[in-house]
Amino acid sequence: MKQKRILAACLLAVIMMTGCKGKDEEPTQTPMEDGQAIVTEEPEEIKESEALLQDIAAQQQGEYQGVDVSRFQGTIDWNRVKEAGMEFAMIRVGYRKESTGVIEEDSNARYNLQEATAAGIPCGVYFFSTATNEEEAREEAEFTLNLISGYAITYPVVYNCEGFADGDSRMNQLSVAERTHLADVFLSTIRSAGYTPMFYANRNELEGDAAWDTTTLENNYLMWVAWYGDESAAEPQYAGKYAMWQKTATGNVDGIPESVDIDKAYFGYSQLAVPRGEAASGATADPEALMGFHDVSEMVTAKEETNLRSLPNTGNNSVVIHTLTNGETVERTGVSDAGWSRLIYNGQKVYAVSNYLTTDTSYQAPASTPAASDSSGLKTKFTACDDYVTPKEEINLRSIPSVTDETAVVIATVPNGEVLHRTGINNEYGWSRIDYNGQTVYCISSYLTGAQ
Repeated sequence: MKQKRILAACLLAVIMMTGCKGKDEEPTQTPMEDGQAIVTEEPEEIKESEALLQDIAAQQQGEYQGVDVSRFQGTIDWNRVKEAGMEFAMIRVGYRKESTGVIEEDSNARYNLQEATAAGIPCGVYFFSTATNEEEAREEAEFTLNLISGYAITYPVVYNCEGFADGDSRMNQLSVAERTHLADVFLSTIRSAGYTPMFYANRNELEGDAAWDTTTLENNYLMWVAWYGDESAAEPQYAGKYAMWQKTATGNVDGIPESVDIDKAYFGYSQLAVPRGEAASGATADPEALMGFHDVSEMVTAKEETNLRSLPNTGNNSVVIHTLTNGETVERTGVSDAGWSRLIYNGQKVYAVSNYLTTDTSYQAPASTPAASDSSGLKTKFTACDDYVTPKEEINLRSIPSVTDETAVVIATVPNGEVLHRTGINNEYGWSRIDYNGQTVYCISSYLTGAQ
């Protein structure tokens, strides 16, 4: 009977899932122990709460491949992810910052939920917690519930807590019992709202109650274990119970720009859930997600002139909002490692290439005379060099070193991995001179990295 009670407790976590219900279906989620399905007989006595298991929502047994993502995976093409064979997605909705204790929404959460669902991929979500008391744990759960109400949440809602033993963690004074209690507060709040709660941790934290009261958690919630072992392993080397396995953090999936966690779930759903609240729409991807912006607050002007764009790139989807001229000032609110600045122009967020801007608002543009050292007749002076580079992502090669001059024709668009021979560099305006198929072309230096 002890094993039966454990099974009932584990299954109870999947009660009241959003979506259609099949009254004649038996619950078919398969808890695991030592990599094997636990087989039990039907409980002899079923409590009132356990009887709800007979109404479980369109759940089915099997093994399903999926991914878990956040803004750090960039702008995802979910149709390609679907075509690549991914059968579910776990999407980060938010996190509590270690430094301030403030809850932040993942900047691609709504876009990922919207687009993954539109592609027919069932979604669950997770919240990255650093709660230190019950009030904060409950606040995190309520934040999660508010965000997901407009989306189809078919898979579980997950409590994720890592790094709590680090010296600078706001959680490092909590005991195992206190930390487990905060997880329980979050997950019980999720369950009370009618979603399926799940707990995530790595194998070493779970074994022997090393960092969590594992027995209590696995008897009350579905478990998602992380174990990155032999790539050929069919199951994780973990003796506890689990309903999902995070297999690797370095997976590659078509449609996802960056490496990604790959997961296996031991349960699936015959159809998508429906939103519990008014259906959300209109979410867009965060263009800054992979660009390493850090916040600043300063006034800048153009060294000569530069385009202010709707997106931090020079592609066809990036609309020129205004051409900023020398002497005209705007507020800069962010600077990216990728060479772009975030600006506010007439109350609108826009972007410009950082090398074309200066904080010296009295800066005077040099006289527009061709440089004597440059036989091309261009004003931009290049220092000779001889090295090999490749685009960080992709880059436009232009006929002249300008993105504003109408004669600056795009000769080619080159992807990451293609090696280019650089023959000159200009550090004042941030341009590189490239020898491309016997032709001299130009591109923005900050988009390049050394070829390996």
